[in-house]
Amino acid sequence: MIVIDGNSLTVADVEAVAIHRRPVELSEAAAEQVAASRRLVEEILAEGRVSYGINTGFGKLSDVTIQQEKLRELQLNLVRSHAIGVGCPLSIEEARAMLLLRANVLAKGYSGVRVEVINTLLDMLNCDVTPVVPEKGSVGASGDLAPLAHLALVLVGEGEAFYQGERMSGKEAMRRAGIPLLVLEAKEGLSLINGTQAITAVGSLLLRRASRLAEIADLAGAMSLEALNGTPRAASPLIQKVRPYPGQKLVADNILKLTEGSQIIEAHRNCSRVQDAYSLRCIPQVHGAVRNVIAHVSEIFEIEINSATDNPLVFVETGEVLSGGNFHGEPLALGLDYLAIALTELGAISERRIERLVNPDLSGLPAFLTPQPGTCSGFMIAQVCAVALQGENKVLAHPASVDSLPTSANKEDHVSMGMTAALKLRTIVENVETILATELLVAAQALDFHKPLLPGRGVRAAYELIRSHVPFADSDVVLAPRVEKVRSLLSELYMQMQRL
Repeated sequence: MIVIDGNSLTVADVEAVAIHRRPVELSEAAAEQVAASRRLVEEILAEGRVSYGINTGFGKLSDVTIQQEKLRELQLNLVRSHAIGVGCPLSIEEARAMLLLRANVLAKGYSGVRVEVINTLLDMLNCDVTPVVPEKGSVGASGDLAPLAHLALVLVGEGEAFYQGERMSGKEAMRRAGIPLLVLEAKEGLSLINGTQAITAVGSLLLRRASRLAEIADLAGAMSLEALNGTPRAASPLIQKVRPYPGQKLVADNILKLTEGSQIIEAHRNCSRVQDAYSLRCIPQVHGAVRNVIAHVSEIFEIEINSATDNPLVFVETGEVLSGGNFHGEPLALGLDYLAIALTELGAISERRIERLVNPDLSGLPAFLTPQPGTCSGFMIAQVCAVALQGENKVLAHPASVDSLPTSANKEDHVSMGMTAALKLRTIVENVETILATELLVAAQALDFHKPLLPGRGVRAAYELIRSHVPFADSDVVLAPRVEKVRSLLSELYMQMQRL
């Protein structure tokens, strides 16, 4: 059971709930804080004080005061009117992450909602009710309004949801799960849709994938290093010590562990080559820089996950309701753009190693790694496909956060475009996964030409796993299923590396 309190959720917890279906509950202390903030909202209403978001309109309409008898209608209208997302739905895992993250924001006790609102979100997670949330329509400022509105619709029995994987109306999904529908009270509709939880949900899951890709990149690099008769001397601890970036040291240590005991490396230890190409020699520096970016962006997300991103915020300790800008997605947008650039570089150096593996002028191996060059094209087009994916990544790496278009009659005159940053990062991650799977497949083929010499123990374990699913290609074969098979092994290869 994962217990949320608004302060201690981690990116790993998000993955555990969104993907691995860990159950969730609200801590007792958080429930007390939430109840206290709700009491303050009710006091404001009872006294007839005008307070933004509680008894006023929203955005440009914030100067319109709403009568007490219209407050429920106001909140429901807000959710309905903002549910204008378009495009494909977020994956069930991404939408589950949104549910968890919004519940965690409300659990901080600065939103003024009832405890029942949070428990309904958690019931949906625990009973497998997942809102259908179109992925486009958020500019990442004033929160992810459209995506969160689609999420909120299901709580009131509208919109659409997946129940146990089947798509249906939100009302039917809640009925089948036995979850009572909510009637939104003052402030609650606004509190459900104001925040960065769509950006944070997609980004958190991508961060976990990026962390694994960094490990897989080290493995692919080590396999290529061995196959190309490279030397691990550039991974020497002495070199890393005098440029002490944490990521660089981690990668160098990985390369040494993966190639330890290599017969291939030992066989050419005294050859005449002085230096390897940068795509081999600079693996610690390039892969390490990517790791540093992942660590930095992870820090941003750990802060965001446990932040109050609602507006206005209800401060029980002072009795104030303050309107600010914590809903603005700029920290996330900048971080995701930075990560997109870093992962694009991971794909770039991998593609360069693929080229060296298949090019006989650079590898010293048979042309395109086929025993029958000329008659067969071998792995020629594997590199072409990697170039195509890398070319797309270069376009997608252009930062979304440098653009801003005003919204809401110019009241919201600077926006983050954080959701755009998250969605294009998703494509980059998918492309890099395929590029690295291609390098692993090609490097395994290249290692076969070194037999009977064996690679290092880490490389050998990965090679054997790949070969248990994908045989050596002694003539031309359809490569697409083989690349996809290796891609499906990435999680297993990652786990294998953790055991080194």
